[in-house]
Amino acid sequence: MNPAEKMKVMVVDDHPLLRVGIAAIVNARSDMTVVAQAQTGEEAVALFPRYKPDVTLMDLRLPGMSGVAAIAAIRATHPSARFIVVTTYDGDEDIHRALEAGAQGYIIKGMPYQMLVQALQRVHTGGRFLPPPVAHALASRMPDSDLSARELEVLNLLVAGKSNKDIAYLLGITEATVKSHVSAILMRLNVEDRTQAVVMALQRGLVHL
Repeated sequence: MNPAEKMKVMVVDDHPLLRVGIAAIVNARSDMTVVAQAQTGEEAVALFPRYKPDVTLMDLRLPGMSGVAAIAAIRATHPSARFIVVTTYDGDEDIHRALEAGAQGYIIKGMPYQMLVQALQRVHTGGRFLPPPVAHALASRMPDSDLSARELEVLNLLVAGKSNKDIAYLLGITEATVKSHVSAILMRLNVEDRTQAVVMALQRGLVHL
């Protein structure tokens, strides 16, 4: 195959071994090649216009700029850019945020490597790739479960083990306001108490430790 006809892939991950492993899988095929590797979101944004990859494989958790932010930044200037998220996170909120930012595929790092190849081929031709576990997690996402920016701040502090008094002090609001936010969080997450809220937030990817 003419090198110019090969699918051009960029790999973005802060773990060198994973980048090398993914690159080896891609470069072993005759129809695709890795044209660039990045270890941060900022680096991915800088490299994209230089290499113009057909598909970018993007990790979510990166130092500095997140994978979701990097996807959004690249698509702001290159709206036809195609992305597949490759991550350890399978919470419905992680998936939702990535797809909202513009990702067309989402695969979990523990899945068979053949799935990575399938995802690249599907997304390269304009399709979407959501394997069954990912599609199921997304489908189970409750409607009207979006938290406001302030509610997310409160939830992060709940996960950190802060009391209502601590949260009020840290955010510069009254304890009564904190209680109101906590009540709203419990309702949106469909849980009964703070402990359940913390567990649900971690499971869904609303908050990461």
